[in-house]
Amino acid sequence: MTFNIFYSNLYGFLNKNLSLRRFFISDTTIWIGFIIALILILSISIKNLYLALFTGSIFLGIYNLSILKTLSVMIHTITDPSIFLLAVSVGLIAVIGGLLQESHLMESLIQNFRVGKKGSMILSPALFGMLPMPGGALLSAPMVDRIGKDVDNTKKAIINVWFRHFLVFIYPLGALLPTTKMAGLELYDQILYLLPLFFILLVIGYIFFINNIDGKITYKEKFSLKGLLTPLGLIMIAPGTHFFLMHYFTLSEIPLIIGVSTCVISIVLYGKLSLNTIYQTAIRVKFWKFTLIIFGMFLFLNMFAAANIASVISSAAFTPAFLLVGIGSILGFVTGRIQLPVSIIIPIYFAKYNTGEISHISFAIMYFSVFMGYVASPIHPCVSVSIEYFKTNLKKFMQQIIYPTMLALIIVTLIAIIVLY
Repeated sequence: MTFNIFYSNLYGFLNKNLSLRRFFISDTTIWIGFIIALILILSISIKNLYLALFTGSIFLGIYNLSILKTLSVMIHTITDPSIFLLAVSVGLIAVIGGLLQESHLMESLIQNFRVGKKGSMILSPALFGMLPMPGGALLSAPMVDRIGKDVDNTKKAIINVWFRHFLVFIYPLGALLPTTKMAGLELYDQILYLLPLFFILLVIGYIFFINNIDGKITYKEKFSLKGLLTPLGLIMIAPGTHFFLMHYFTLSEIPLIIGVSTCVISIVLYGKLSLNTIYQTAIRVKFWKFTLIIFGMFLFLNMFAAANIASVISSAAFTPAFLLVGIGSILGFVTGRIQLPVSIIIPIYFAKYNTGEISHISFAIMYFSVFMGYVASPIHPCVSVSIEYFKTNLKKFMQQIIYPTMLALIIVTLIAIIVLY
């Protein structure tokens, strides 16, 4: 009996709105809590992105909700089947990158892409860019260095960064996968809306960094069609399976995890990799970090939705173009991330425009803007390792990348003004 009374009292205490905001005078302090949450996320993310997302999310909950409601949102997020399967799938995608490296399949693909010097300077980092793994820019840097022996070191560093993320921009199993999920958009439909901006990215990069590169590549080894098609086919198993099976399942993450798992198994069997190699690779790429990032992203989104923030955020006086392009590019630059800025902007967009959805065009504008800030960010790991590898410095890097980045943002701003008003 005593235990029941204690439990009832404890439950009532936790269920009361004992949020930090309760002790302030006005609900306008919602802005203070929201800004503090963002500061926590942005500062901690320099060292640890998933810890930053969890910290900011929990603070947002404690600040605005009861303790019990905060715990409820956390449990709901972690146990949501779609979020769980997505998080596991993204962790496995990181493992795919490591296995492709261990089996030398990616190197075989690059060696047999006979597309000339300019084409190789683009495709070498682009193909390696599809491997979502820490320090991945170091995989393509030696190839860019070897192909562009007579190219300025700073330009090679920018090429390694710019074109490493060229295909990632529309790659369905990259950052686009969780961000479209957060926005409630169909992944492959969204890719169609991104294609015009994808070509803008290509043209600007080509004009500024590739156009003046001269010379030819001399290949010592004979061309191997098998060496080209085998790794390409293995890489495409995951998105291909996902695409063809997604119409047969109500939960879209089921075909995703089937595709990713099939890809892992295929690479292991073809490369005859041992269990120990698989284990060591999974540890080396730190797959759990990618999984935790997904949980953190959706925890922030769900905590924002559960808190009473919408009325205050929606009263802020800024235009759609400023939110999607201006704030998007700034957050991409200061965080060196794609998922994190999108995690912040989407709930603000929903609150500001009193909607539960974002259009494909608006998402494309936001995603491109965040992407451009991310590509030029000194916090972006690929930027720092490329600068170090090619023995240049951040000042030279920024001096050369600022103009194409600003041109891209001016173009997308004009597009936003035309289509969003």
